[in-house]
Amino acid sequence: MKTIDELIADGVAGKRVFVRADLNVPLEGTTITDDGRIRAVRPTIAKLAEAGARVVVASHLGRPKGAPDPAFSLAPAAARLGELLGKDVAFATDTVGESARAVVADLADGQVAVLENLRFNPGETSKDDAERAAFADELAALADLYVGDGFGAVHRKHASVFDLPARLPHAAGQLIVTEVGVLKKLTEDVARPYVVVLGGSKVSDKLAVIDQLLEKADRILIGGGMAYTFLKAKGHEVGKSLLQEELIPTCLEYLARAEKRGVEFVLPLDVLVSPDFPDLKTKAPANPTTVSADAIPADEEAMDIGPKTRELYASKFTDAATVFWNGPMGVFEHPDFAGGTAAVAQGLIDSPAFTVVGGGDSAAAVRILGFDENKFGHISTGGGASLEYLEGKTLPGLAALED
Repeated sequence: MKTIDELIADGVAGKRVFVRADLNVPLEGTTITDDGRIRAVRPTIAKLAEAGARVVVASHLGRPKGAPDPAFSLAPAAARLGELLGKDVAFATDTVGESARAVVADLADGQVAVLENLRFNPGETSKDDAERAAFADELAALADLYVGDGFGAVHRKHASVFDLPARLPHAAGQLIVTEVGVLKKLTEDVARPYVVVLGGSKVSDKLAVIDQLLEKADRILIGGGMAYTFLKAKGHEVGKSLLQEELIPTCLEYLARAEKRGVEFVLPLDVLVSPDFPDLKTKAPANPTTVSADAIPADEEAMDIGPKTRELYASKFTDAATVFWNGPMGVFEHPDFAGGTAAVAQGLIDSPAFTVVGGGDSAAAVRILGFDENKFGHISTGGGASLEYLEGKTLPGLAALED
């Protein structure tokens, strides 16, 4: 895989460099609530601009269903990128149309432009190879070189991720090089003990990664909504908590495999419960109660791991050499149920291990809860991409960057 440094060494001054970034940031109206992904791709864009490239940045945002939708415009992301770069960033109001062609043609050496949301064109996400290829041809006409740096999208077989690199000389940006390097530390020659913390709402989202990690990890700690299917599999009442009953046999199989392989598989000791799901807009007090994980009332729902579990999980990091965390421990968006996720984050910070926060809600939680990102070994920009890599899948966007 050719790197951006090698591309620059070959000369990029005066050339149009298409950077497939991941600017898929959360928005409230036009306000960006977490600019982590923009900050993550900034070094690649800045390096290209400093080398004299005419940088054309493209990304998706949300799921606009193949047609323009103002709610999913990349205009706020383009403005924030300009602030981070300390320079004006031009913005095209379409992807491959008149505005895009004019904005790109007007770029001088070292200048940067952002195209409108790629998913405003149905060819970006089409499952029809010909339709996707046609859109990739139009994108290729805007550039001389291609740099893939949208790690959060490399598991998608989309035109700008998979088809476009085949049409232009290409290289991997700094973010992708970093992300792949970190993932190799989690899959090849792993420093041990290797501890994995998995949360989030559904067991089904993590089935394949648990299957793989049972062969690699020394300890697996389970939290979030997915924990309750495991607790139910052990015969415990889980009340109104999230439950995927059809996956109970699979959970029992995983527990048996863990025991057979000597993998420590840790489930919550206690949880915070409430009769109703909390109001995430008003953040009104939910008045939770702490109960044993094997005694959840039938008419209540578990929302977070409890204090004993927080202490237990933190203790599992103290002798670790590698820790990978993906998925919050509870409904962290509400202050009454943020404690479990915060405890895991602090446990990682206190651990001597190389710590990796696996993107998605975990990365968002770290920032929302006010933790210093520099205290972690690495915070990934791609939750889904990270998980699929750990599952052993071939990621289309990475395969497309191979020479």
